[in-house]
Amino acid sequence: MDKHIKILVVDDFATMRKVIRNLLKQVGYENIVEAEDGVIALRTLKSQKIDLIVSDWNMPNMTGLELLKAVRADEDLKPTPFLMVTAEALQDNVIAAVKAGVSNYIVKPFTAETLNDKIMKIIEKI
Repeated sequence: MDKHIKILVVDDFATMRKVIRNLLKQVGYENIVEAEDGVIALRTLKSQKIDLIVSDWNMPNMTGLELLKAVRADEDLKPTPFLMVTAEALQDNVIAAVKAGVSNYIVKPFTAETLNDKIMKIIEKI
């Protein structure tokens, strides 16, 4: 497993981005960039090669679901694995994310091990 992949963490709360960054570092991922909403995330995705997106669902300007749809609608970005982070595992949300092409999803709060398991499952499918 290549721990050198570049991961984009998207969350409107700096504290949550820091938590996710620290969890990723605990399991060996060092190449991490951040964005505070989907609009900035899209700009980042277009300007540099990102191997995996870890995005919150609820954000201002552009939600995680809107970001996911934008990524899947873009020919260059379409193959990028996408892990959705959500505070509530509402079935409707999960179904909407799956329909939009999410690679996997994780419910807050979560541990480094759970996050790593989700990432490994996504990467195995690539």
